[in-house]
This record gives sequence, C-alpha cells and structure tokens, in this order.
Amino acid sequence: MKLLKLTGLIVLIVLIAIQFFPAKVNQGITGSPDDFITGNQVPPNIAHMLKSACYNCHSNQTEYPWYSKIQPVGWFIGGHIKEGKEELNLSEFGSYPVERQKHKIQSMIRHIEKGEMPLPSYKLMHPEARLSEKDKTDLISFLKQLSDGQVTNKQ
Repeated sequence: MKLLKLTGLIVLIVLIAIQFFPAKVNQGITGSPDDFITGNQVPPNIAHMLKSACYNCHSNQTEYPWYSKIQPVGWFIGGHIKEGKEELNLSEFGSYPVERQKHKIQSMIRHIEKGEMPLPSYKLMHPEARLSEKDKTDLISFLKQLSDGQVTNKQ
C-alpha cells in the first residue's frame, strides 16, 4: 500500500512538473498571398470547410482548444501539427512549384475520398470538422476544378 501511495505521489509530481514545459504554438500570419484560400478563388463555403477541417493541422494558423495547454496533451497535438504541416502547409501553398501544387491537390482529393482526412481522432474532438457527403462532394469538385485549371489562381 505504501508503494502504491509513493508511486501515485511520484506520478503527480511528474505531471505537475511537465506543465512548466509548454508545447510550441503554431500561430503565424494570416492572409498571406501564398495562402491557399487567399491565393485562389475559393468560394466562401469551401473556405469555411477548409478552415474547419484542414487549417488547424495543415497551416500556420492553428486554433488551439483549451486542453492543449495541458501536457503531455499539448505535445501530442504539437506533434500532429508538425507532421501535418510537413505533408501539406496551406499557408505556404502558393510558394510550392506548380507541379507540387497539382500533386498536393490530387493527394487532398484521394485522402478526402478515402475518408482518411480529417483524421478520425481530430473529428472526435472537433465536430465542426465532420464533413457531410455533400460537403465532401463540393470540396472534391472544387479541388478537381482547381487541379484542371478551371479555377484561376489570383497570383
């Protein structure tokens, strides 16, 4: 019983101590000309979907939930954001070479069609990121038009 109390005390001390080591935040400039929404003629409904379902992990503009300030949850979220931005950063999309942009759009379409994005764990905590079938169809249709050059880039 004493060992259990000691173990519990040690765990509590460690949990308190790690709170002094916050995760890095991902909050950059909004409205950059390289931003996917700013740089393309994105309709408002599509922009809203992208902001609610994609931008928190795939841009420099993360809106953090309250629980992200609690470690180790903040580190876990930070790792997901870092990984997401390495794969696709919508805040810097316009700086990608044209071929990479096309490849990334095709990849976005595939991930949405397969239901891989947004991640199920993200949708669990962010109900606004749950896209209806109509939302997915509209978003995929827009991305295909963009990929085919039917939507003009503002740049």
